[in-house]
Amino acid sequence: MSETRNPNALLDVEGLTLWRGERCLFADLSFDLSPGEMLHITGPNGCGKTSLLRVLCGLTMPETGDVRWRGEAVASSRVDYHQEMTYIGHRESLKAELTPQENLVCDLGLRRRLGTDTVLRALSDVGLEAQRDISVRGLSAGQKRRVSLARCLASSARLWVLDEPYTNLDVAGRDLVDHLMARHVEADGMILLVAHQNHGVRSGKTRRLEMKA
Repeated sequence: MSETRNPNALLDVEGLTLWRGERCLFADLSFDLSPGEMLHITGPNGCGKTSLLRVLCGLTMPETGDVRWRGEAVASSRVDYHQEMTYIGHRESLKAELTPQENLVCDLGLRRRLGTDTVLRALSDVGLEAQRDISVRGLSAGQKRRVSLARCLASSARLWVLDEPYTNLDVAGRDLVDHLMARHVEADGMILLVAHQNHGVRSGKTRRLEMKA
């Protein structure tokens, strides 16, 4: 088993290189993440931020480098890793014909036992208790984003991977994102955040990774 460079780190990333066609998006990228930490990944459009998140989630294979979770390569322990990680892309992955409650049960129930109380509490925390039985097609763009945030809460995942979570949210919604992220790191959770705007999290340890075009 490979050892992490930082003995406290649960996520260890070393020497990642990824190409898209003839263009190198990033090369020899390394960092680690420990409980109670958030890494804010920034950079211009097209620099590879979303591609990096897909590599970190085990959805895209890099040309070189390793992603390890609890000392084990993600490529060889993907099921265990995905039990402790949740990913929200910049587009919501919701079934329009299902309600918010049904979406969470359908998505998260495939990976773990999920109680009704857990789902309802998550929807309440994001301000959607009254909309839990409305089909997603009837929700606003901001409400759909809140359903995705509820997925993070209901998943009980240690690692949140968030790609532009502020999209389609008003000021109150953006404040909610900051509150939920702060609460997560205060509870020794970890966050990989891609966002063009500055976050408002003051809890835990926050770092910044600037990617170049």
